[in-house]
Amino acid sequence: MASDQCEDTLMEKIAQELVVTDPDGMRYLLELLLNTIMKIERNQVLQAAPYERCEERQGYANGYKDKTMATRMGPLSLKIPKTRGVEFYPKSLERGCRSERALKLSLAEMYI
Repeated sequence: MASDQCEDTLMEKIAQELVVTDPDGMRYLLELLLNTIMKIERNQVLQAAPYERCEERQGYANGYKDKTMATRMGPLSLKIPKTRGVEFYPKSLERGCRSERALKLSLAEMYI
């Protein structure tokens, strides 16, 4: 139930941003999309949502690390999820790379 509410809130944010004719709207949407994808990916690796107690849990969420990625739309402010007890780095990003090229390659790999 809480997951459905979170998805509804995310969809509402996306819809509101698309309605607004802000030139930075697409940059904001890309930030929102990437940050949400990374949270979902972390939950899959941990096999549990934040604050969820279950026997399948592999590790623990341990906050976020801020990262700025340069793109044609401008800098993206990303929050890289951190974990404790299990190795994790988002598939949508390349370690150490802060450019759009790495983002496009990672997204293409995820798609295939």
